[in-house]
Amino acid sequence: MPYGELSFIELFMPGKNIPNEEIIQIVGNADKGLQPWQPAVGPETIELLQRSRLSYESQRSMRDEAVAILRKCVTPDGRGGDETGLVVGYVQSGKTMSFTTLAALARDNGYPLVIVIAGTSTPLTNQSRERLRRDLRLTERDDRKWLHIHNPRGQENARTLTDTLTDWRDPTVPNNEKRTVLITVMKHHRRLDHLINALRNIDLSNVPVLLIDDEADQAGLNNLIRQGDESTTYQRLCTLKGGLPIHSFLQYTATPQGPLLINIIDVLSPGFAAVLTPGADYAGGSDFFMGNDSPVRDIPSSEIPTQINPLHEPPSSLLHALRLFFLGVAAGLMRDGGRGNRSMMVHPSQRTLGHRRYHDWIVAIRDNWMGILHNSDDPDRIELIEDFRQAYNDLQETIRGLEPFDQLVSRLLHAIRRTELHLVNTAQGRTPQIDWSSAYSHILVGGQAMDRGYTVEGLTVTYMPRGVGAGNADTVQQRARFFGYKRPYLGFCRVFLEPAVSQAFHRYVEHEEDVRHQLLTHSSTGRPLNELRRAFLLTRSLRPTRDSIIDIDYVRASFSEGWFSPKAPHDSAQAIDANNLAIERFFQGMTLSSDDGHPDRTETQKHLVAQNQSLDHVYEKLLTELRFSRLNDAQNFLGALVILRRYLNDHPAAECTIYLMSQGDTRFRTLNQQDEIPTLFQGAAPVNPPERRGEVYPGDGQIRAEDGVSIQVHRLDLSEQGSKEIQYRNVPNIAIYIPREMGGDVIIQNQGSLTELH
Repeated sequence: MPYGELSFIELFMPGKNIPNEEIIQIVGNADKGLQPWQPAVGPETIELLQRSRLSYESQRSMRDEAVAILRKCVTPDGRGGDETGLVVGYVQSGKTMSFTTLAALARDNGYPLVIVIAGTSTPLTNQSRERLRRDLRLTERDDRKWLHIHNPRGQENARTLTDTLTDWRDPTVPNNEKRTVLITVMKHHRRLDHLINALRNIDLSNVPVLLIDDEADQAGLNNLIRQGDESTTYQRLCTLKGGLPIHSFLQYTATPQGPLLINIIDVLSPGFAAVLTPGADYAGGSDFFMGNDSPVRDIPSSEIPTQINPLHEPPSSLLHALRLFFLGVAAGLMRDGGRGNRSMMVHPSQRTLGHRRYHDWIVAIRDNWMGILHNSDDPDRIELIEDFRQAYNDLQETIRGLEPFDQLVSRLLHAIRRTELHLVNTAQGRTPQIDWSSAYSHILVGGQAMDRGYTVEGLTVTYMPRGVGAGNADTVQQRARFFGYKRPYLGFCRVFLEPAVSQAFHRYVEHEEDVRHQLLTHSSTGRPLNELRRAFLLTRSLRPTRDSIIDIDYVRASFSEGWFSPKAPHDSAQAIDANNLAIERFFQGMTLSSDDGHPDRTETQKHLVAQNQSLDHVYEKLLTELRFSRLNDAQNFLGALVILRRYLNDHPAAECTIYLMSQGDTRFRTLNQQDEIPTLFQGAAPVNPPERRGEVYPGDGQIRAEDGVSIQVHRLDLSEQGSKEIQYRNVPNIAIYIPREMGGDVIIQNQGSLTELH
């Protein structure tokens, strides 16, 4: 299918376990102004998905999401332009399979060139390269639909690239003989330099390119933005993009904080976002940190090695983790006959000396246990078996039908002896590669080499004796190598963490789900991503990402039990008019009743109330319609809305109480020197004598329901300090009471109108 002459038909996947479905004719590209275009699901994509081990439902989801992403990319007919998109998945959720499917779909739709920037190290780059080669069957097929070039070397590959791309322009070349060029390249400035040089003298004027950046938040963003400079890898990415007249740049990541918080005028700032759906067997943050049967276990602070707390022998928690792992291996040998893999990851600090110490401990423990189990007369055998029984009891809490303890003990020696131990760091030069086929069970000990992007096959037990570190949310999350498609054996999984790290993961999961929800909601509007409000839930104990890539500072807003109200609702005449109109519309048709109170109250102290109102309705029809122009007010009001939205996600039927203060009449307030309302609330009455304070009126702060959210609507006449003359009449304002259970922290970054809430 040559680019420039496309007529698209979507082919639903026939084949194994998948019924033939209807064929849908899609209108072609005759109208060059028609957007968006409709990709075709062709043989390359169908073959890829059918050969995968994905379920039918997962195949459909993978296909549909790839179509939706490519649909937002530049058209393959060579019309020009560029797009930048953000593709967000969970850690270990199948992002590589997603962009492999996208590459296959690009081939089906006439993209001549696909470039995948993968990994900042040789092992990670090789891991991605081999996955692509395997899934696209580049080594086993003989139809030559693909030309794969890894880490191009300048002009050495230029002639091959030129000849291959020329075939796409030549109408005499049959479509089935045109080869799609797949370039894989390490994310390193020298490797990117070579790629740029290879493409520099090639005519790419009408060549649509799909450019995929795996782990896009790492290395490629500008680390020198605050110094007014450009980091080297960032420069190379910008140069590469600048040399591709027609391209789509897709940023794949599980931690989108960096791409979302860089300046929206940055060349790498995404213009659209897509959120990937994991398969049914995926187990992620909610499974590990939010459920009742959490597989997370604490490492006591006394067993975390530090400079002031050096460890001289293996800690008890490590021994327990090893026992859990070896029992799981024994069970796997009995259940699976040694097919697949079971692995354990020991992930201490980044210091290689620490890795060696844990590695040597595990070697000694392994040898000792094998010696004891081999000798039935060893007096230590009874004690060792009892220690394993405690681990067995732990496993029984999460595994139904676990094999009897005596049967597992009979296979323990086999399980321990057949387990291979690996030191995974660069102490001996390059990080060693694991041959997963060499053994059923493996134990990996290492640090940073096993952080981001590293896949551990069959990981069941993770032991991570390290702290939160710098406290960057994206860094913490990227350590979660224990997430993945583990539901079939989730009961065998255990994660050992220092309690503060466990709490950081728990808080991160809340943040992650909030970001995903906001991206999904915004994407459904069809509006560009630069209009997304940058306001996300995030505990104060974590920073969203490294500060070096952010040149527009974010602020934090904290909401605990209590009232929130804007300080300068009068700042904009347009906002006053808009807010009055929004409030008037909201109260139309609503039944309000007089609130209860002392008969001696003044008219100002009597209010109208509407109880048992849908919080979701109030949020959508009132709160999101209000506008506040002063930056602090806009930021804090937006933060309050994020808190309410988070609560509504979990409690969609929540109710609230609405008060129309003073029955809608205006109240007089004086502004302070900062041109703000110093005190919105009227106080208690009477004030004196002290023992009767609040007897008639408890004060505005007490006008709320006993439970849930309460909202007060005020109308104000405002004067400047020292003046009795009213400068601003009938100014609407709002006060929101947030209960204790709804409190939280929000980060807010001003990249445009913070009052844009939809």
